[in-house]
Amino acid sequence: MVQNESERTVQAVRTALDIIEYLQHEERAGVTELSNELGRSKSTVHSHLTTLVQGDYLIRDGSEYRLSLRYLDLGETVKERLEYYEVAKAELDDLAEESGELAQFATEEHGMVVYLYKSKGEKAVESASSVGKREYPHCISLGKAILAHLPRERVETIIEHNGLPEFTPQTIMRRGELFEELDRIRERGYAFDNEEKIQGLKCVAAPITGPDGNILGALSVSGPSSRMTGERFTEEIPNMVTRSANVIEINTQFS
Repeated sequence: MVQNESERTVQAVRTALDIIEYLQHEERAGVTELSNELGRSKSTVHSHLTTLVQGDYLIRDGSEYRLSLRYLDLGETVKERLEYYEVAKAELDDLAEESGELAQFATEEHGMVVYLYKSKGEKAVESASSVGKREYPHCISLGKAILAHLPRERVETIIEHNGLPEFTPQTIMRRGELFEELDRIRERGYAFDNEEKIQGLKCVAAPITGPDGNILGALSVSGPSSRMTGERFTEEIPNMVTRSANVIEINTQFS
C-alpha cells in the first residue's frame, strides 16, 4: 500500500511537469489538447491545471492555460544564488564589445549545457540560444570546454544518457573521437565549434574554474563562418575568451 501511494505521488508530479513543459513549447492550450497530448484523462489534467493556477504557476485565459510570470521570479532567484553570475555578466559585456560578436556564458546541469547569459556585440548574429535553454554538450564549444574538465566517469555517464546525436556533418558522433578532442581542449585551454551544431556558425569557448578547481561553466564567442577565419578564429578569439575566463576566475575568488 505504501509503495503504491508513493508511485501515485511521483506520477502526479510528473503530470504537473509535463503540463508545464508542454505549455513552455506551445505557449497555451486547453484541457482537451493537453489530455490528448499527454495521454491523461481530462479530469486528471483539469485537477492539475486548477492546482497550478491556484499556486500562481499558470494563468487561465478563457478555456486555455499559459505559464505565469512566476517563473521569472524563480529564474532570477536561481541566477542570484550563483555567486559568480554578476562577475561573469560584466566580463561578458566587455567581451562582446571587444569582439563585436555574440558572447555567451553557460554551465552544466543534468548532463546538458544551460545558457545563463548572452551579450551582443556590434556585429553579433542572431542565434537559437536563449537564457535557460539547454543544449547537448558534445556539439558546441561551451559544452566541450566543460566536458574537458569533468571527471571521465561523469562524461561517460553523460554520453550514456544523451548519446551523441548528429546536427551537421561536422558533429562529433564517436566516443573515442570526442575523448581525443577533450584531451586537446585541456592541453590548449579552449574549445572550438567548427560548424558542429549549426552550419555557418563557429564558436570558441574557454572553461571557468572555481578556487577549488571545479568547473563552474564556460564562456564563448560565436560568429558567422565568414568572419571566423584564419588567425581571428585560431588565435585572436581564443586569446579573448581565455583572458576573459581568467578575469572571472580571479574575481570569483574575492566575490
